[in-house]
Amino acid sequence: MPSAEARESDVVPPYIDISKASVARVYDAFLNGKDNYEIDREVLRRIQQVAPEATQLGWDNREFLIRASRFIASQTGITQYLDCGSGLPTAENTHHVVQRIQPDARVVYVDNDPVVLAHGRALLEENDRTHLVGADIFEPRQVLENETVRKYLDFTEPMALYQCGTIHHYTGDRYAEIMKEYIDALPSGSYVALSHFYDPETPEHSALARKMEEIFIHSPMGSGSFRTRAQIESMLAGLELVEPGLVLCSDWWPDGPNVKPRSSVQYCIAGAVGRKP
Repeated sequence: MPSAEARESDVVPPYIDISKASVARVYDAFLNGKDNYEIDREVLRRIQQVAPEATQLGWDNREFLIRASRFIASQTGITQYLDCGSGLPTAENTHHVVQRIQPDARVVYVDNDPVVLAHGRALLEENDRTHLVGADIFEPRQVLENETVRKYLDFTEPMALYQCGTIHHYTGDRYAEIMKEYIDALPSGSYVALSHFYDPETPEHSALARKMEEIFIHSPMGSGSFRTRAQIESMLAGLELVEPGLVLCSDWWPDGPNVKPRSSVQYCIAGAVGRKP
């Protein structure tokens, strides 16, 4: 009987490289999706060896994005969104959430993963207010000067910028500079939503964060930095953080009281929403 890899290789489109894991496909595996391959599931299995509840990282990130989207769409009046590192489609994408509240909202997704871009074709058919561009989100000028971004987003009016579960896949030391370049380009009154793998610097959870970081970086995906509060705050410089500020993703305006115990991995992803004065 052929292996999973062999069966997959028979049906994988030629533009998809399954010799290495993809960030978008690994996240899809974390969310129990179907748009991933054996190489991506291998990353999840390695993380689960040290953190059995590892999939909660993906869910906490996704649920933070959904709650932040509801807040921005319902409370700020913003109707244009730039979602960097959009990933693969799930049941509740940014445009689903915000357009339910603000039907005229325009959403531009940015990604450079071939699988995401292929799926995006179907996304574009949903309505004429949702768009997808291919660009490297760690090169802000590529995004900010993109023709489609400039066509559909008005940089003289407030907008929402999303970097949810993205910057921790930049493993260099320019993460604060990258965010500053984006924030500098936003007009006053704009909002930024950021979520990031987090080292809480506590004896109980810091060791787990560093173990997961080691596995992510040395896995077929090759990235996944767990940064400290000070490091994450440096990416939010110049913003007025919405209460409760930078907190664990599961603590950012949850939909109800937390009545079940938090798993260890939930202490290792944090998020914030900030407004540019």
